[in-house]
Amino acid sequence: MADRPVTDFRDRMSYGDYLHLGQVLSAQHPVSDAPDEMLFIVQHQTSELWMKLMLHELGAARRAVAEDHVPQAFKMLARVSRIMEQLNNAWDVLRTMTPSDYTTFRETLGQSSGFQSVQYRLIEFTLGNRNADMLRPHAHDAEATARLEAELREPTLYQVVLRAAARMGMDVPERVIAAPSRAPQAEVPEVRAMWAAVYRDPAAHWTLYEMAEKLVDLEDYFRRWRFNHVTTVERVIGMKRGTGGTGGVDYLRRMLAVELFPELWRVRTDL
Repeated sequence: MADRPVTDFRDRMSYGDYLHLGQVLSAQHPVSDAPDEMLFIVQHQTSELWMKLMLHELGAARRAVAEDHVPQAFKMLARVSRIMEQLNNAWDVLRTMTPSDYTTFRETLGQSSGFQSVQYRLIEFTLGNRNADMLRPHAHDAEATARLEAELREPTLYQVVLRAAARMGMDVPERVIAAPSRAPQAEVPEVRAMWAAVYRDPAAHWTLYEMAEKLVDLEDYFRRWRFNHVTTVERVIGMKRGTGGTGGVDYLRRMLAVELFPELWRVRTDL
């Protein structure tokens, strides 16, 4: 019959073959007998997969904007925001792990920590939260260090957007966009004034207006992710130090103050 499913895969590529599920599903190796360690591993592995897709989409969006295909970047940035929504929802699953559950295997983690995630660091560098000191946790890994250093040689996504705005005739200081940033994004009054002009007349600057909202949407989800991270950590380990040596909740709370696109948030006060 025409609608009979294929069942013989001796000479065909199967679902598992295409997705390399043998490798993916055999990559979980708990180092303790604690039942909740599998949850902990899967949570972090799936997060890394989502971050891999985020980097793919952010890179494509940055190239599109650099080539003046700004509207094409909107879909990519919207997808990144939806990925962040998935990452936010994942905290709900991890929060089912109680302090008693976690303490049964926490010591087996040694000094390993999400703080050492190369992909997370690449995402932050791409979005503008840059600090060359953050190369140090990856100094033992030559490949990871090379990837991070290569990213620092690239303009941030926000710089690429501001360069595009300058090409559209907007008043953007050359010092802001001339060279790839190696420091966290700081507010620039002229850039804030530029965005104010965009928001005061959206019809005249529709492409930049929509780009601004896509960036705010992305950072909105990113801020929620950070907040959920703090809440989950405090719920599970209280005020203990992180396994990687950070101050745990205190460190994560400081991260809540980081602004990726400061002018886009502060310009709202001016409108």
